[in-house]
Amino acid sequence: MAIENTAVNEALEQIRPILQRDGGDIELVDIVDDVVQVRLQGHCAGCPGARMTLTHVVQQILQQACPDLKGVEAVE
Repeated sequence: MAIENTAVNEALEQIRPILQRDGGDIELVDIVDDVVQVRLQGHCAGCPGARMTLTHVVQQILQQACPDLKGVEAVE
């Protein structure tokens, strides 16, 4: 079953306030073969902890909303 944009966008709305507290944001770029591609913005874009944020925050929340998720990757 393919991951739906609606479910991903709803999950990103849960994540957004967490990132905005630190001056960042997140944008859905695409979903390719059940991998969600996102663009980190603001302070998150150049943050050394961005990879940890992607795996420990973004991916976990997205996997709860989309069990078929294979992964999350940041794109420029």
